[in-house]
Amino acid sequence: MRNTLARIASVAAATTLAVTLTGCGSDDADTGTAAGDPVSAADIQAALDKGGELTVWAWEPTLKDVVASFQREHQNVKVNLINAGSGNDQYTALQNAIAAGSGVPDVAQVEYYALPQFALAKSVTDLSAYGAKSLDGTFTPGPWTAVNIDGGVYGLPMDSGPMALFYNKEVFDKHGIEVPATWTEYVEAARKLHAADPKVYLTADSGDAGFTTSMIWQAGGKPYRVDGTTVTIDFADPGSTRFAGAWQQLITEKLVAPVAPWSDEWFQGLGNGTIASLATGAWMPANLMSGAPAGAGKWRVAPLPQWQAGENASAENGGSSLAVPEKATNKALAYGFMQYANAGAGVGIRVAKGAFPATAAELNSAEFLGAEFAYFGGQKANEVFAASAANVVSGWSYLPFQVYANSIFNDTVGQAYVSSTSLADGLKAWREASAKYGTDQGFTVR
Repeated sequence: MRNTLARIASVAAATTLAVTLTGCGSDDADTGTAAGDPVSAADIQAALDKGGELTVWAWEPTLKDVVASFQREHQNVKVNLINAGSGNDQYTALQNAIAAGSGVPDVAQVEYYALPQFALAKSVTDLSAYGAKSLDGTFTPGPWTAVNIDGGVYGLPMDSGPMALFYNKEVFDKHGIEVPATWTEYVEAARKLHAADPKVYLTADSGDAGFTTSMIWQAGGKPYRVDGTTVTIDFADPGSTRFAGAWQQLITEKLVAPVAPWSDEWFQGLGNGTIASLATGAWMPANLMSGAPAGAGKWRVAPLPQWQAGENASAENGGSSLAVPEKATNKALAYGFMQYANAGAGVGIRVAKGAFPATAAELNSAEFLGAEFAYFGGQKANEVFAASAANVVSGWSYLPFQVYANSIFNDTVGQAYVSSTSLADGLKAWREASAKYGTDQGFTVR
């Protein structure tokens, strides 16, 4: 599954979502309880027994199998699974439905970076009343932190993207490159590899908001702090400085392949060995298998290089939750479906279809950890991914208008890849533009 954080959202959608969407508190049609009142497990089971129709908006392909299984188990429930577009396309449709007050789905897929924007606008439901807080410990730290916002639980984690280093062992062995344990070693490896063969690059990067924030996250950076409508944006923090300092060397010395990730040329480079590594989320194997089949057997997976020797830190890159819009009319039934899909039998169904789970039990199971990947030369790559998931640095926050912030990345930080602008100056410009937008939308920005 491609890294969903890489998708650039439109300014129009972000503007509407940030603070103008307000959810109207209404009675839950399933239970007859007022919004915010506790909904017991018995209430949820009663809703499942009674049945009814659910509309689920999601683009994640393995949910089709989950829906089929769920309906076999709950034959009084009809689930209408609709792909209303991925990422921003769906968010635009969702905000339009909420604004119109009609056509709102009962469940919607919302990426972790976008969830705070919906939560602050009160356009998705705090699931605490449905017992969501009791699931603490069910999910790995990164995804669970992502859905816990301002004291509430605004979604159930569906998948995750703990980061790892994917590398072409054949290329590394040919040129005597050791797998780097630190980012300093990574930069040195990039120099050595490109000097040995100018046609070969250690990595490709044309500027991406999701990758940048994930790298800062792993470095211990906390550039975003959110307290209600008070927001702090600070890209002068140590984590941001570490990332900018290291990555600037790669850009300045022209050690990154001049191709755009996810392009045909990029996949060709991964397949033919002219791009020898990438740091990304655990959802990447399926993309390598389908997009770069010529690399089969040549690639391996290793832990992320560390910012300081001896550390054991990771970060998330990508992933989505399922959330219940505030104006949904079948909330108890919706929550019952979400429990099944994200914390019940649906998890195993999705993992069997190639999804990377957000649940601790699956990540620690012998079957999952012991799975061998032919593409990675028979390596048990899930062992690396599971360790990464357990070592995600805590305390990360996204902006309540991250969709907008990501949309202006190429106009700010992205300039470091195509001009004399430095990454440090690009991050400063990103902060200033994001802060201006936040202020214009009514946030107090510090």
